[in-house]
Amino acid sequence: MSEQLPNSSSADAVISVMGLSCHYKRTTALDDVTLHIPKGSVFGLVGENGAGKTTLIRHVLGLQRPQKGTVSVFGLDPLAESTSVLARVGYLSETRDLAPWMTVAEMIRFTGAFYPQWDFDYAEELRKQFDLDPTAKISTLSQGQLAKSGLLAALAHRPELLVLDEPSSGLDPVVRRDILEAIIRTVAEEGRTVLFSSHLLDEIERVSDFVGFLHAGKLALTGTMDDVKAGYKVFTLAEEPPREEVLSAERRGDVWEVVARRSCDGSFGDNGAKPIRERAASLEDIFVGLASRK
Repeated sequence: MSEQLPNSSSADAVISVMGLSCHYKRTTALDDVTLHIPKGSVFGLVGENGAGKTTLIRHVLGLQRPQKGTVSVFGLDPLAESTSVLARVGYLSETRDLAPWMTVAEMIRFTGAFYPQWDFDYAEELRKQFDLDPTAKISTLSQGQLAKSGLLAALAHRPELLVLDEPSSGLDPVVRRDILEAIIRTVAEEGRTVLFSSHLLDEIERVSDFVGFLHAGKLALTGTMDDVKAGYKVFTLAEEPPREEVLSAERRGDVWEVVARRSCDGSFGDNGAKPIRERAASLEDIFVGLASRK
């Protein structure tokens, strides 16, 4: 399965991944993945559970050695030059990874000691923006407050690259909105680069300039958000089309709803059956179509 669209070249990339593969015994986590994420952009990474998103992020952070292929961040090897790379990276994971015995204020001081560029004024601004009580212990915070605390820790040293691995997992819509707005503000006002992994397609669609679909370890589709969405349409047909002509096909009552490349002429099968109607494809239409293909 491969539906490649043009992507940025490595010349202007903050993250450059070339032919990256990773295997765990009989499982292929990543299969010849190549992508380039340009400076000042938000790259949304989507895929089913087990598609390889977290494995890719671990390679970007220098937490895992490539079995095949290369990874560079700021033109550096994130494994061999981890100190130089991580000093310029902010990271927020689904697990948050904050010391439960500390208060919010202690967490800010503790984390700031690791970063020469830590901005305590900015950290205080974020603390107030996120409505975090400085005297509250991390162990007493709600899931939403933990996520905001983790984002504060990831942002306060003003990193050139922000890596977010499922930052909104388990959070209510209000907290998700607050986190997204903080990310958007960071990118818009300071031109930082963001790698954003999420299974929530509305989040990816809202904030991303580029999008990549991982499926069974392969990068099935990548490109600008506008190009990806403009590349497909959803057609309603009176009969099932040949599967090789469409991305996906699903029967809905007496008709078939199919996702196909926009460049097709709108006719399907040997008899050139015309669609009953058509509409623009959403990111979810495309993702579900890609995920359903074998």
